[in-house]
Amino acid sequence: MNIELRKLTLADYDDLKESMAQAYDTLGGSIWSKASIARLLKLFPEGQLCIAVDDKVVACSLALIVDYDQYGDKHTYQMITGDYTFSTHDPNGDVLYGIEIFVSPEHRGLRLGRRLYEARKELCESLNLKSIIAGGRIPGYHEYAETLTPRAYIDKVKSKEIFDPTLTFQISNDFHVIKVLKNYLPGDHESKDFATLLEWNNIYYQGIDASARSAKTIRIGLVQWQMRLFPDRESFYEQVEFFIDAVSGYKSDFVMFPEFFNTPLLQPYNHLPEMEAMRMLAEQTEEIVQKIQEYAVSYNVNVISGTMPIIDKENNKLYNATYLCHRSGKTEEYRKIHITPNERKYYGMTGGDKIRVFDTDCGKIGILICYDVEFPELSRIYADQGMQILFVPFLTDTQNGYTRVRHCAQARAIENECYVAIAGCVGNLPKVNNMDIQFAQSAVFTPSDFAFPTNAVKAETTPNTEMVLIVDVDLHLLDELHHFGTVKIMKDRRHDLYEVRLLK
Repeated sequence: MNIELRKLTLADYDDLKESMAQAYDTLGGSIWSKASIARLLKLFPEGQLCIAVDDKVVACSLALIVDYDQYGDKHTYQMITGDYTFSTHDPNGDVLYGIEIFVSPEHRGLRLGRRLYEARKELCESLNLKSIIAGGRIPGYHEYAETLTPRAYIDKVKSKEIFDPTLTFQISNDFHVIKVLKNYLPGDHESKDFATLLEWNNIYYQGIDASARSAKTIRIGLVQWQMRLFPDRESFYEQVEFFIDAVSGYKSDFVMFPEFFNTPLLQPYNHLPEMEAMRMLAEQTEEIVQKIQEYAVSYNVNVISGTMPIIDKENNKLYNATYLCHRSGKTEEYRKIHITPNERKYYGMTGGDKIRVFDTDCGKIGILICYDVEFPELSRIYADQGMQILFVPFLTDTQNGYTRVRHCAQARAIENECYVAIAGCVGNLPKVNNMDIQFAQSAVFTPSDFAFPTNAVKAETTPNTEMVLIVDVDLHLLDELHHFGTVKIMKDRRHDLYEVRLLK
Protein backbone atom coordinates (compact mmCIF):
# COMPACT_ATOMS: atom_id res chain seq x y z
CA MET A 1 0.00 0.00 0.00
CA ASN A 2 1.28 3.47 -0.90
CA ILE A 3 -0.50 6.45 0.66
CA GLU A 4 0.12 9.95 -0.68
CA LEU A 5 -1.39 13.22 0.54
CA ARG A 6 -1.16 15.85 -2.19
CA LYS A 7 -2.97 18.63 -4.02
CA LEU A 8 -5.98 17.59 -6.06
CA THR A 9 -5.78 17.87 -9.86
CA LEU A 10 -8.47 17.79 -12.49
CA ALA A 11 -7.08 14.46 -13.70
CA ASP A 12 -8.29 13.01 -10.39
CA TYR A 13 -11.92 13.84 -11.12
CA ASP A 14 -13.14 10.35 -12.02
CA ASP A 15 -11.68 8.91 -8.79
CA LEU A 16 -13.09 11.84 -6.81
CA LYS A 17 -16.54 11.33 -8.29
CA GLU A 18 -16.54 7.63 -7.48
CA SER A 19 -15.31 8.10 -3.90
CA MET A 20 -17.72 10.95 -3.21
CA ALA A 21 -20.67 8.91 -4.49
CA GLN A 22 -19.75 6.10 -2.11
CA ALA A 23 -19.27 8.46 0.82
CA TYR A 24 -22.50 10.41 0.32
CA ASP A 25 -24.93 7.77 -0.88
CA THR A 26 -27.37 8.75 1.90
CA LEU A 27 -27.54 12.34 0.58
CA GLY A 28 -28.99 11.35 -2.77
CA GLY A 29 -25.67 11.07 -4.52
CA SER A 30 -25.11 14.83 -4.97
CA ILE A 31 -21.71 15.12 -6.70
CA TRP A 32 -19.67 18.15 -7.73
CA SER A 33 -19.45 18.43 -11.51
CA LYS A 34 -16.13 18.39 -13.29
CA ALA A 35 -16.65 22.02 -14.31
CA SER A 36 -17.17 23.01 -10.67
CA ILE A 37 -13.98 21.25 -9.58
CA ALA A 38 -12.08 22.88 -12.44
CA ARG A 39 -13.33 26.31 -11.29
CA LEU A 40 -12.33 25.59 -7.69
CA LEU A 41 -8.86 24.44 -8.69
CA LYS A 42 -8.35 27.60 -10.72
CA LEU A 43 -9.44 29.85 -7.83
CA PHE A 44 -7.59 28.16 -4.95
CA PRO A 45 -5.43 25.19 -6.03
CA GLU A 46 -3.48 24.87 -2.76
CA GLY A 47 -6.70 24.52 -0.77
CA GLN A 48 -7.89 21.39 -2.56
CA LEU A 49 -6.26 18.31 -1.04
CA CYS A 50 -6.63 14.60 -1.64
CA ILE A 51 -5.24 11.29 -0.49
CA ALA A 52 -4.36 8.66 -3.05
CA VAL A 53 -3.99 5.02 -2.06
CA ASP A 54 -1.98 3.14 -4.68
CA ASP A 55 -2.48 6.13 -7.04
CA LYS A 56 -6.28 6.18 -6.67
CA VAL A 57 -7.95 9.13 -4.92
CA VAL A 58 -10.05 7.80 -2.04
CA ALA A 59 -10.36 10.88 0.20
CA CYS A 60 -10.66 14.59 -0.43
CA SER A 61 -10.79 17.97 1.29
CA LEU A 62 -12.09 21.08 -0.50
CA ALA A 63 -11.90 24.61 0.91
CA LEU A 64 -12.26 28.33 0.23
CA ILE A 65 -10.87 31.47 1.85
CA VAL A 66 -13.64 33.85 2.87
CA ASP A 67 -14.02 37.21 4.56
CA TYR A 68 -16.15 35.71 7.29
CA ASP A 69 -17.66 38.95 8.58
CA GLN A 70 -19.60 39.25 5.34
CA TYR A 71 -21.57 36.07 6.12
CA GLY A 72 -21.71 35.66 9.89
CA ASP A 73 -22.88 32.62 11.79
CA LYS A 74 -26.34 32.30 10.19
CA HIS A 75 -25.29 31.39 6.67
CA THR A 76 -26.26 28.32 4.67
CA TYR A 77 -24.06 26.07 2.56
CA GLN A 78 -25.54 27.58 -0.58
CA MET A 79 -24.74 31.09 0.63
CA ILE A 80 -21.14 30.40 1.71
CA THR A 81 -20.33 28.74 -1.64
CA GLY A 82 -21.87 31.59 -3.69
CA ASP A 83 -24.75 29.46 -4.91
CA TYR A 84 -22.21 26.66 -5.58
CA THR A 85 -20.10 28.89 -7.88
CA PHE A 86 -17.31 29.59 -5.31
CA SER A 87 -17.61 33.31 -6.04
CA THR A 88 -17.26 33.86 -2.29
CA HIS A 89 -13.57 32.91 -2.41
CA ASP A 90 -11.47 35.89 -1.30
CA PRO A 91 -7.65 35.52 -1.27
CA ASN A 92 -7.54 38.42 1.21
CA GLY A 93 -10.05 36.83 3.57
CA ASP A 94 -9.32 35.72 7.13
CA VAL A 95 -10.95 32.27 7.42
CA LEU A 96 -10.33 28.94 5.71
CA TYR A 97 -13.82 27.56 5.09
CA GLY A 98 -14.16 23.80 4.67
CA ILE A 99 -16.77 23.05 2.04
CA GLU A 100 -16.13 19.33 1.68
CA ILE A 101 -14.26 16.48 3.32
CA PHE A 102 -14.90 12.80 2.78
CA VAL A 103 -13.28 9.37 2.78
CA SER A 104 -14.56 6.44 0.75
CA PRO A 105 -16.14 3.85 3.10
CA GLU A 106 -13.71 1.05 2.24
CA HIS A 107 -10.73 3.15 3.41
CA ARG A 108 -12.12 4.58 6.65
CA GLY A 109 -10.08 2.29 8.90
CA LEU A 110 -6.85 4.08 7.90
CA ARG A 111 -7.66 7.39 9.68
CA LEU A 112 -7.33 9.29 6.41
CA GLY A 113 -9.87 11.85 7.57
CA ARG A 114 -7.61 12.76 10.47
CA ARG A 115 -4.74 13.21 8.03
CA LEU A 116 -6.83 15.59 5.91
CA TYR A 117 -7.83 17.59 8.97
CA GLU A 118 -4.18 17.95 9.99
CA ALA A 119 -3.26 19.07 6.46
CA ARG A 120 -6.03 21.66 6.58
CA LYS A 121 -4.68 22.98 9.87
CA GLU A 122 -1.17 23.22 8.44
CA LEU A 123 -2.56 25.10 5.43
CA CYS A 124 -4.42 27.49 7.72
CA GLU A 125 -1.22 28.17 9.67
CA SER A 126 0.97 28.60 6.58
CA LEU A 127 -1.52 31.07 5.05
CA ASN A 128 -1.75 32.93 8.37
CA LEU A 129 -5.56 32.65 8.55
CA LYS A 130 -7.47 33.20 11.76
CA SER A 131 -9.37 29.92 11.86
CA ILE A 132 -11.01 27.06 10.03
CA ILE A 133 -14.81 27.12 9.95
CA ALA A 134 -17.13 24.51 8.48
CA GLY A 135 -20.67 23.29 8.66
CA GLY A 136 -20.89 19.74 9.93
CA ARG A 137 -23.49 17.01 9.65
CA ILE A 138 -24.84 15.14 12.66
CA PRO A 139 -25.89 11.92 10.91
CA GLY A 140 -26.65 10.06 14.12
CA TYR A 141 -29.24 12.59 15.26
CA HIS A 142 -32.22 10.95 13.52
CA GLU A 143 -32.01 8.08 16.02
CA TYR A 144 -32.54 10.49 18.95
CA ALA A 145 -34.62 13.26 17.36
CA GLU A 146 -37.84 12.24 19.15
CA THR A 147 -36.29 12.53 22.61
CA LEU A 148 -33.44 15.06 22.29
CA THR A 149 -33.14 18.58 20.92
CA PRO A 150 -30.13 19.16 18.63
CA ARG A 151 -28.41 21.03 21.46
CA ALA A 152 -28.98 18.20 23.93
CA TYR A 153 -27.75 15.68 21.36
CA ILE A 154 -24.57 17.68 20.76
CA ASP A 155 -23.94 17.97 24.51
CA LYS A 156 -24.20 14.20 24.88
CA VAL A 157 -21.81 13.68 21.98
CA LYS A 158 -19.36 16.09 23.63
CA SER A 159 -19.56 14.18 26.91
CA LYS A 160 -19.10 10.90 24.97
CA GLU A 161 -22.47 9.52 26.05
CA ILE A 162 -23.42 9.27 22.36
CA PHE A 163 -21.17 8.49 19.40
CA ASP A 164 -21.84 10.43 16.21
CA PRO A 165 -19.67 9.30 13.25
CA THR A 166 -19.07 12.89 12.09
CA LEU A 167 -19.30 15.13 15.15
CA THR A 168 -17.32 12.83 17.45
CA PHE A 169 -14.51 12.79 14.90
CA GLN A 170 -14.56 16.58 14.51
CA ILE A 171 -14.45 17.18 18.27
CA SER A 172 -11.53 14.76 18.60
CA ASN A 173 -9.70 16.89 16.02
CA ASP A 174 -9.97 20.04 18.21
CA PHE A 175 -13.00 21.61 16.54
CA HIS A 176 -15.64 23.14 18.78
CA VAL A 177 -19.32 23.82 18.06
CA ILE A 178 -20.17 27.53 17.97
CA LYS A 179 -23.77 27.29 16.74
CA VAL A 180 -26.55 24.95 15.63
CA LEU A 181 -27.75 25.71 12.11
CA LYS A 182 -31.18 24.93 10.63
CA ASN A 183 -31.61 24.11 6.94
CA TYR A 184 -27.86 24.48 6.35
CA LEU A 185 -27.81 21.53 3.95
CA PRO A 186 -31.34 20.75 2.72
CA GLY A 187 -31.94 17.06 2.13
CA ASP A 188 -29.76 15.83 4.98
CA HIS A 189 -32.50 13.68 6.49
CA GLU A 190 -30.16 11.78 8.82
CA SER A 191 -29.29 15.10 10.49
CA LYS A 192 -32.96 16.17 10.37
CA ASP A 193 -31.84 19.25 8.41
CA PHE A 194 -29.71 20.46 11.32
CA ALA A 195 -25.98 21.08 11.22
CA THR A 196 -23.21 22.20 13.52
CA LEU A 197 -21.13 25.29 12.84
CA LEU A 198 -17.60 24.26 13.78
CA GLU A 199 -14.42 26.23 14.37
CA TRP A 200 -10.73 25.49 14.87
CA ASN A 201 -8.61 28.45 15.99
CA ASN A 202 -5.11 29.00 14.62
CA ILE A 203 -3.00 29.83 17.68
CA TYR A 204 -0.16 30.97 15.41
CA TYR A 205 -2.29 33.68 13.78
CA GLN A 206 -0.48 37.00 14.21
CA GLY A 207 -2.49 39.44 12.15
CA ILE A 208 -2.56 40.45 8.54
CA ASP A 209 1.14 40.92 7.82
CA ALA A 210 2.74 38.38 10.16
CA SER A 211 4.01 34.98 9.12
CA ALA A 212 2.88 31.73 10.68
CA ARG A 213 5.01 29.00 12.25
CA SER A 214 7.96 27.96 10.13
CA ALA A 215 7.07 25.27 7.61
CA LYS A 216 10.48 23.75 8.34
CA THR A 217 9.77 23.10 11.99
CA ILE A 218 9.88 19.34 12.52
CA ARG A 219 8.38 17.70 15.61
CA ILE A 220 10.14 14.63 16.98
CA GLY A 221 8.76 12.18 19.55
CA LEU A 222 11.15 9.88 21.43
CA VAL A 223 9.90 6.89 23.41
CA GLN A 224 12.00 6.05 26.45
CA TRP A 225 10.75 2.49 26.66
CA GLN A 226 10.35 0.62 29.95
CA MET A 227 11.47 -2.99 29.63
CA ARG A 228 8.61 -5.17 30.90
CA LEU A 229 7.42 -8.71 30.36
CA PHE A 230 4.32 -9.14 28.20
CA PRO A 231 1.85 -12.03 28.54
CA ASP A 232 1.56 -12.21 24.74
CA ARG A 233 2.43 -10.37 21.54
CA GLU A 234 -0.90 -8.54 21.44
CA SER A 235 -0.07 -6.86 24.76
CA PHE A 236 3.24 -5.75 23.25
CA TYR A 237 1.39 -4.28 20.24
CA GLU A 238 -1.00 -2.43 22.55
CA GLN A 239 1.93 -0.74 24.29
CA VAL A 240 3.54 0.20 20.97
CA GLU A 241 0.27 1.61 19.63
CA PHE A 242 -0.29 3.55 22.86
CA PHE A 243 2.95 5.46 22.40
CA ILE A 244 2.44 6.05 18.67
CA ASP A 245 -1.08 7.32 19.34
CA ALA A 246 0.15 9.61 22.15
CA VAL A 247 2.98 11.10 20.09
CA SER A 248 0.76 11.46 17.03
CA GLY A 249 -1.74 13.37 19.15
CA TYR A 250 0.87 16.12 19.46
CA LYS A 251 1.18 16.30 15.64
CA SER A 252 4.65 14.80 15.65
CA ASP A 253 6.37 14.11 12.35
CA PHE A 254 8.56 11.30 13.74
CA VAL A 255 8.44 8.84 16.61
CA MET A 256 11.42 6.66 17.50
CA PHE A 257 11.62 3.53 19.66
CA PRO A 258 14.91 2.23 21.15
CA GLU A 259 17.28 -0.54 20.16
CA PHE A 260 16.08 -4.09 20.94
CA PHE A 261 12.89 -2.75 22.52
CA ASN A 262 11.09 -5.98 21.58
CA THR A 263 13.45 -8.26 23.55
CA PRO A 264 10.87 -8.78 26.33
CA LEU A 265 9.36 -11.20 23.80
CA LEU A 266 12.45 -13.38 24.34
CA GLN A 267 10.98 -14.70 27.60
CA PRO A 268 9.39 -17.87 26.13
CA TYR A 269 12.81 -18.84 24.73
CA ASN A 270 14.82 -18.23 27.91
CA HIS A 271 15.55 -21.96 28.19
CA LEU A 272 17.46 -21.83 24.91
CA PRO A 273 21.06 -20.64 24.34
CA GLU A 274 21.16 -16.90 23.55
CA MET A 275 21.93 -17.43 19.85
CA GLU A 276 18.99 -19.76 19.33
CA ALA A 277 16.65 -17.55 21.37
CA MET A 278 17.53 -14.45 19.32
CA ARG A 279 16.91 -16.36 16.09
CA MET A 280 13.51 -17.42 17.41
CA LEU A 281 12.74 -13.76 18.14
CA ALA A 282 13.88 -12.82 14.63
CA GLU A 283 11.09 -14.95 13.18
CA GLN A 284 8.58 -12.45 14.65
CA THR A 285 10.20 -9.36 13.13
CA GLU A 286 8.34 -9.33 9.81
CA GLU A 287 4.96 -9.38 11.57
CA ILE A 288 6.02 -6.69 14.07
CA VAL A 289 7.28 -4.39 11.31
CA GLN A 290 4.06 -4.84 9.35
CA LYS A 291 2.06 -3.91 12.45
CA ILE A 292 4.16 -0.80 13.08
CA GLN A 293 3.80 0.23 9.44
CA GLU A 294 0.02 0.03 9.83
CA TYR A 295 0.27 2.30 12.88
CA ALA A 296 2.44 4.76 10.94
CA VAL A 297 -0.27 5.07 8.30
CA SER A 298 -3.19 5.11 10.73
CA TYR A 299 -1.67 7.72 13.03
CA ASN A 300 0.00 9.76 10.28
CA VAL A 301 3.51 9.74 11.74
CA ASN A 302 6.84 8.45 10.46
CA VAL A 303 8.08 5.70 12.79
CA ILE A 304 11.66 4.62 13.38
CA SER A 305 10.71 1.19 14.62
CA GLY A 306 13.41 0.60 17.19
CA THR A 307 15.69 -2.31 16.35
CA MET A 308 14.91 -5.99 16.00
CA PRO A 309 16.87 -9.09 15.01
CA ILE A 310 16.40 -10.33 11.45
CA ILE A 311 17.67 -13.36 9.55
CA ASP A 312 18.79 -12.73 5.99
CA LYS A 313 17.16 -15.48 3.94
CA GLU A 314 19.97 -15.47 1.39
CA ASN A 315 22.91 -16.07 3.76
CA ASN A 316 21.12 -17.19 6.98
CA LYS A 317 23.03 -14.56 8.97
CA LEU A 318 21.56 -12.62 11.90
CA TYR A 319 21.46 -8.81 11.75
CA ASN A 320 20.36 -6.00 14.05
CA ALA A 321 17.98 -3.89 11.97
CA THR A 322 15.65 -0.94 12.30
CA TYR A 323 12.86 0.11 9.94
CA LEU A 324 11.75 3.52 8.80
CA CYS A 325 7.99 3.16 8.46
CA HIS A 326 6.84 6.17 6.44
CA ARG A 327 3.35 7.52 7.01
CA SER A 328 2.94 7.22 3.23
CA GLY A 329 3.00 3.42 3.56
CA LYS A 330 6.59 2.80 2.44
CA THR A 331 9.06 0.82 4.60
CA GLU A 332 12.86 1.08 4.46
CA GLU A 333 15.50 -0.88 6.38
CA TYR A 334 18.84 -0.04 8.00
CA ARG A 335 21.14 -2.72 9.42
CA LYS A 336 23.58 -1.91 12.20
CA ILE A 337 27.06 -1.56 10.69
CA HIS A 338 29.24 -1.96 13.77
CA ILE A 339 28.39 -4.99 15.91
CA THR A 340 29.49 -4.88 19.54
CA PRO A 341 31.60 -7.70 21.00
CA ASN A 342 28.59 -8.66 23.14
CA GLU A 343 26.27 -8.98 20.10
CA ARG A 344 28.86 -11.03 18.24
CA LYS A 345 29.68 -13.32 21.18
CA TYR A 346 26.20 -14.03 22.54
CA TYR A 347 24.02 -13.70 19.43
CA GLY A 348 26.35 -14.33 16.49
CA MET A 349 25.29 -11.12 14.78
CA THR A 350 26.77 -9.76 11.57
CA GLY A 351 27.24 -6.12 10.56
CA GLY A 352 25.33 -4.59 7.66
CA ASP A 353 26.98 -3.04 4.62
CA LYS A 354 24.60 -0.35 3.31
CA ILE A 355 25.10 3.32 4.24
CA ARG A 356 22.70 5.96 2.90
CA VAL A 357 20.37 8.74 3.95
CA PHE A 358 16.59 8.40 3.74
CA ASP A 359 14.30 10.85 1.96
CA THR A 360 11.20 11.66 4.02
CA ASP A 361 8.39 14.19 3.81
CA CYS A 362 10.37 16.22 6.37
CA GLY A 363 13.71 16.22 4.59
CA LYS A 364 16.73 13.93 4.61
CA ILE A 365 17.46 11.88 7.72
CA GLY A 366 20.11 9.39 8.76
CA ILE A 367 19.84 6.40 11.09
CA LEU A 368 22.66 4.87 13.13
CA ILE A 369 22.18 2.15 15.75
CA CYS A 370 23.86 2.61 19.14
CA TYR A 371 27.55 1.61 18.67
CA ASP A 372 27.46 3.03 15.11
CA VAL A 373 27.34 6.59 16.46
CA GLU A 374 30.77 6.10 18.02
CA PHE A 375 32.28 5.96 14.52
CA PRO A 376 32.32 9.54 13.15
CA GLU A 377 32.89 8.50 9.53
CA LEU A 378 29.32 7.24 9.10
CA SER A 379 27.55 10.44 10.10
CA ARG A 380 30.03 12.52 8.08
CA ILE A 381 29.08 10.52 4.97
CA TYR A 382 25.41 11.13 5.82
CA ALA A 383 26.06 14.86 6.24
CA ASP A 384 27.71 15.01 2.82
CA GLN A 385 24.55 13.40 1.43
CA GLY A 386 22.37 16.17 2.92
CA MET A 387 21.28 14.70 6.27
CA GLN A 388 19.67 17.21 8.66
CA ILE A 389 18.43 14.93 11.46
CA LEU A 390 20.24 11.84 12.72
CA PHE A 391 18.21 9.24 14.64
CA VAL A 392 20.02 6.89 17.01
CA PRO A 393 18.05 4.10 18.73
CA PHE A 394 20.29 2.64 21.43
CA LEU A 395 20.43 0.17 24.31
CA THR A 396 23.02 0.47 27.11
CA ASP A 397 23.12 -1.47 30.35
CA THR A 398 25.52 0.77 32.32
CA GLN A 399 26.14 4.47 32.74
CA ASN A 400 29.58 4.30 31.17
CA GLY A 401 28.08 2.63 28.08
CA TYR A 402 25.43 5.37 27.95
CA THR A 403 28.09 8.07 28.34
CA ARG A 404 29.87 6.81 25.25
CA VAL A 405 26.69 6.96 23.19
CA ARG A 406 25.62 10.35 24.55
CA HIS A 407 28.88 12.22 24.10
CA CYS A 408 29.54 10.73 20.68
CA ALA A 409 26.02 11.72 19.60
CA GLN A 410 26.63 15.27 20.80
CA ALA A 411 29.88 15.39 18.88
CA ARG A 412 28.11 14.19 15.72
CA ALA A 413 25.58 17.06 16.03
CA ILE A 414 28.32 19.69 16.32
CA GLU A 415 30.71 18.38 13.68
CA ASN A 416 27.98 17.69 11.09
CA GLU A 417 25.80 20.77 11.75
CA CYS A 418 22.70 18.63 12.31
CA TYR A 419 20.25 17.54 15.00
CA VAL A 420 20.80 14.17 16.68
CA ALA A 421 17.99 12.32 18.50
CA ILE A 422 18.76 9.35 20.75
CA ALA A 423 16.23 7.02 22.42
CA GLY A 424 16.96 4.14 24.78
CA CYS A 425 15.37 1.50 27.02
CA VAL A 426 15.15 1.77 30.80
CA GLY A 427 14.43 -0.54 33.74
CA ASN A 428 15.13 -4.19 34.43
CA LEU A 429 14.12 -7.29 32.53
CA PRO A 430 14.16 -10.44 34.68
CA LYS A 431 13.76 -13.86 33.10
CA VAL A 432 15.48 -12.80 29.88
CA ASN A 433 19.13 -13.81 29.60
CA ASN A 434 21.67 -11.07 28.84
CA MET A 435 19.01 -8.31 29.01
CA ASP A 436 18.96 -7.84 32.78
CA ILE A 437 19.43 -4.09 33.32
CA GLN A 438 19.18 -0.94 31.24
CA PHE A 439 20.25 2.69 31.64
CA ALA A 440 19.11 5.54 29.40
CA GLN A 441 18.43 9.24 29.16
CA SER A 442 16.95 10.03 25.77
CA ALA A 443 17.65 13.43 24.25
CA VAL A 444 17.83 15.69 21.23
CA PHE A 445 21.19 17.39 20.64
CA THR A 446 21.93 20.47 18.54
CA PRO A 447 24.96 22.17 17.05
CA SER A 448 26.69 24.65 19.37
CA ASP A 449 26.21 28.25 18.26
CA PHE A 450 24.13 31.28 19.23
CA ALA A 451 20.91 30.04 17.62
CA PHE A 452 20.90 26.89 19.78
CA PRO A 453 20.91 26.15 23.54
CA THR A 454 24.19 27.05 25.23
CA ASN A 455 24.76 23.41 26.27
CA ALA A 456 23.75 22.13 22.80
CA VAL A 457 20.95 20.04 24.36
CA LYS A 458 17.53 20.87 22.94
CA ALA A 459 15.72 18.63 25.44
CA GLU A 460 16.24 15.45 27.44
CA THR A 461 14.25 12.99 29.51
CA THR A 462 14.51 12.07 33.17
CA PRO A 463 17.07 9.26 33.42
CA ASN A 464 15.75 5.72 33.83
CA THR A 465 12.07 6.70 33.74
CA GLU A 466 9.56 5.59 31.12
CA MET A 467 8.33 8.68 29.33
CA VAL A 468 7.91 10.42 25.99
CA LEU A 469 10.00 13.39 24.87
CA ILE A 470 8.45 15.68 22.24
CA VAL A 471 10.74 18.26 20.67
CA ASP A 472 10.52 20.81 17.84
CA VAL A 473 13.62 21.34 15.71
CA ASP A 474 13.94 24.16 13.17
CA LEU A 475 15.70 23.20 9.94
CA HIS A 476 16.04 26.88 9.00
CA LEU A 477 18.53 27.27 11.83
CA LEU A 478 20.75 24.61 10.28
CA ASP A 479 20.76 26.50 6.97
CA GLU A 480 21.71 29.72 8.73
CA LEU A 481 24.44 27.95 10.71
CA HIS A 482 25.90 26.45 7.56
CA HIS A 483 26.20 29.85 5.87
CA PHE A 484 26.58 32.34 8.74
CA GLY A 485 27.72 30.36 11.81
CA THR A 486 30.52 31.47 14.13
CA VAL A 487 32.43 28.54 12.68
CA LYS A 488 31.53 26.65 9.52
CA ILE A 489 32.73 23.12 10.14
CA MET A 490 31.34 21.52 6.99
CA LYS A 491 32.74 24.27 4.75
CA ASP A 492 36.11 24.69 6.47
CA ARG A 493 37.33 21.12 6.02
CA ARG A 494 40.71 20.73 4.33
CA HIS A 495 39.77 18.65 1.33
CA ASP A 496 43.29 19.20 0.04
CA LEU A 497 44.65 17.14 2.97
CA TYR A 498 42.06 14.48 3.82
CA GLU A 499 38.70 13.02 2.90
CA VAL A 500 36.01 10.62 4.16
CA ARG A 501 34.38 8.62 1.40
CA LEU A 502 32.15 5.62 0.91
CA LEU A 503 33.89 2.59 -0.63
CA LYS A 504 30.82 0.57 -1.67
